[in-house]
Amino acid sequence: MKAIIAEKPSVAREIATLLGATEKRDGYLTGNGYEVTWALGHLVGLAMPEDYGVSGFQREALPILPNPFLLTVRKIKKDKSYVPDNGALKQLNIIEQVIGRCDSIIVATDAGREGELIFRYIYEYLKCRKPFERLWISSLTEKAIKQGFDNLKAGSDFDGLYRAGQGRSKADWLVGINASQALSISAGRGVYSLGRVQTPTLALICKRYLENKDFAVKKYFQIQLEHRKEFTDFKSLSKTKWDDRKLADDTLKSIQRNGTATVTAMETKTVTEQPPLLFDLTGLQKEANKRASYTAEETLNIAQSLYEKKFITYPRTGSKYIPEDMWSEIPALVRNLEARASCKKAVGKVKWGRFNKRIVNDVKVTDHHGLLITEKIPSELTAHENVIYDMIAYRLLEALSSACTKEITDIGLQAFHYDFTLKGCKIIEAGWRGIKGKFTDEDSDPVQELPELKVGDELKIKVASVLEKITKPPVLYTEAGLLSAMENAGKEIDNEDERKALKDIGIGTPATRASIIETLFKRDYIRREKKSLIPTHKGLQVYGAVKDKKIADVAMTAEWEMALQKIENNDANADAFHRDMETYATFITRELLDTGIAKEKQPELTCPKCKSRQLLVWNKVVKCPDEACGWLQFRIVCGVPLSVADIESLVTKGKTNLIKGMKSNSGNKFNAYIVMNDKAETSFEFENRKPKRK
Repeated sequence: MKAIIAEKPSVAREIATLLGATEKRDGYLTGNGYEVTWALGHLVGLAMPEDYGVSGFQREALPILPNPFLLTVRKIKKDKSYVPDNGALKQLNIIEQVIGRCDSIIVATDAGREGELIFRYIYEYLKCRKPFERLWISSLTEKAIKQGFDNLKAGSDFDGLYRAGQGRSKADWLVGINASQALSISAGRGVYSLGRVQTPTLALICKRYLENKDFAVKKYFQIQLEHRKEFTDFKSLSKTKWDDRKLADDTLKSIQRNGTATVTAMETKTVTEQPPLLFDLTGLQKEANKRASYTAEETLNIAQSLYEKKFITYPRTGSKYIPEDMWSEIPALVRNLEARASCKKAVGKVKWGRFNKRIVNDVKVTDHHGLLITEKIPSELTAHENVIYDMIAYRLLEALSSACTKEITDIGLQAFHYDFTLKGCKIIEAGWRGIKGKFTDEDSDPVQELPELKVGDELKIKVASVLEKITKPPVLYTEAGLLSAMENAGKEIDNEDERKALKDIGIGTPATRASIIETLFKRDYIRREKKSLIPTHKGLQVYGAVKDKKIADVAMTAEWEMALQKIENNDANADAFHRDMETYATFITRELLDTGIAKEKQPELTCPKCKSRQLLVWNKVVKCPDEACGWLQFRIVCGVPLSVADIESLVTKGKTNLIKGMKSNSGNKFNAYIVMNDKAETSFEFENRKPKRK
């Protein structure tokens, strides 16, 4: 009898059906010599400080460096403490019984670092010694699962992957627990969360936000000329940028009197744009955020759903390539897309027999190959699934197409002794850009078709005008921009050799970046403003405290990611990495214990209800410390944070200033005052309207 352990019930059912293990039992399926069960994610994890006898936040207990680390069943928060999750305990007991009845184990958790860790922690916690093999697949189609069972791999082949997962897990514990407790202790009030990847990511957002906010916008002026030749309209722009509007206007008048511009220079070059590679997860998340405003987590969840429905390959991939032995399967995947209405026209543009093999590279395939559709073409998908599926399908068609060849022409003009420039573009070979019919990227400057021109040609000026422009600050991060910054964190390193070594190493991994961003939202460190990511007051407080500290160092975090990659590839020692992380955790703990959070000046406010106690003003609420009184006011109302000044006005005057941009349950924005009655109850007051209870 063989035990099979999957990561989720849905995957276990697919495997069980294929193997003929169709008899349902409580928490597992059995039949045909197999018992198939599942893990429900991380059932077992590293124990918390209280499991080592350290309760609460104690300065003298830091740093906490467990030796050895203990494993414990997953816990959930109940009241003010954590207790074992009954569902996890039950499933873990079922797994133990299944393993006990079997001679060997087949590991079928997700084929990646976290999937490996999920199984190994269970194996270790149960003190299991039975032999195990690894099912390593990149899609859940029947064909892929069969091939996987025909080619089961030795469990020991993935020891490096486990050591890397374990090293990541322990490093996050050492940094997260010690740094969070140290900063919370030094702050003196409130709980602040820091993390090995979380904090450098917050630092990226805050740094960009402050650069944007502090940017001094300046006006400048350029002159634009409009021309027409051979029934083609085109425009040129002055090289000169004037700070003074009057000077620009005076120059404009002179140019208008002159009435013509002369071609003084021409340079034509042929540009070849190679087709894009396949999506990895981060690439898909960036594209989905740009095109459809999906968050990184939403994109991952949609892709995971498509994977579990067998329509795409494993989404948590960091590779954009496929191995050589998969190349023969590609034509059939493309041919299948002809049956999908949204892709049929695009498939017709692909040049059969001339597929581009750029995506084939055995060396650059990591745990999994780049994202592909499977041979199973979907018929019924949700609207969001259709969007993501088509992105992956179209990217495959683009990747297989030839390069796009353009002829770019840069032209210099002169009008009344002032230089003007214009750029033209002519498509020679559409190539991959013909799949969607878009020949420029959305974030690049538009190009224009030009008539035949040569040096010495005199062009009439149809219209001349002064354009008023402003210097642009660094753009706020969207999730797509932040994912790029996380992915390219190695570029932040000053040392050139180190920068080259870390070229393709970012902070976090494709599989974890979405959860890191979501953690920042949960911690109330960042918020969304349209598509932009904005730090909250609390986020800026934390950044202010740690921005010069090692824990906020993006480059250092990228170096840790490279070390974990080496451990995974059996090129580095996991014990040495752990010792380095203990040293690092000790250093940042001491550093943070000497750091304070810049405190917002708190007014002394008497509770409006009991009239006796002084209110406690926290980040999220204002409350009376007297439990019997229980007066409380949330500081975020309908999506808008209330400032200390708003709270002070409400408590002392019974009314805030006009609060703008609040959002109703239906999503409509409104402005209102928050007012308080004699019983210390608050309600909305709209301009020229009677109060409405909240």
